[in-house]
Amino acid sequence: MSGEHLVLGLSGSPRKGGTDYAVNYALQRLEANHGVPSRYFSVRGKTIHFCIHCDYCIRKKKGCIHQDDLQELYPLLEEATIWILGSPVYHGHISAQLKAVLDRTRALLARRPGALTGKLGAGIAVGGDRNGGQEQVLGTIADFYLINEMVPVGGGAFGANWGGSVWTADRGSEGAAEDSEGLRSIRRTVDRLARS
Repeated sequence: MSGEHLVLGLSGSPRKGGTDYAVNYALQRLEANHGVPSRYFSVRGKTIHFCIHCDYCIRKKKGCIHQDDLQELYPLLEEATIWILGSPVYHGHISAQLKAVLDRTRALLARRPGALTGKLGAGIAVGGDRNGGQEQVLGTIADFYLINEMVPVGGGAFGANWGGSVWTADRGSEGAAEDSEGLRSIRRTVDRLARS
């Protein structure tokens, strides 16, 4: 992987813990093992309004009508050539906060169609249960990438098909750090990203 890449690691968790740990684990591996610089963004403590489908972004081509903390993220979404989206599992799905971020990329694309085309994307799902919906979360993230002409990257067969899948046993970052199989799935995914 050339030095022209920048990775954006985005934690979609509204609280500090396992998702932050997992996303930062992935970024540290990319930087240490593959020399790829990264930027980290967390939704925690941020004001991020939901898309209200008002079509302001379509009509005005000036971004989103909401002037909130997502304005800080928009330039990173465009600049990064690789995305790693991490989400806790909430009732079998991505968090509402991450969903709001993804929905609000509509404003970015209305202003600059094709802004995401060809970027690489990976997902990390973090659940309190071993089988708490991680694959559903990773599938939702992959769907977003496909819809927006990005290239979803998983960790390959035998352990990381859809991407990183972490089990915290409801013990936050400590539980994530002890999930050796989950961390292996992140390493496999990150290494495939670096080879892509």
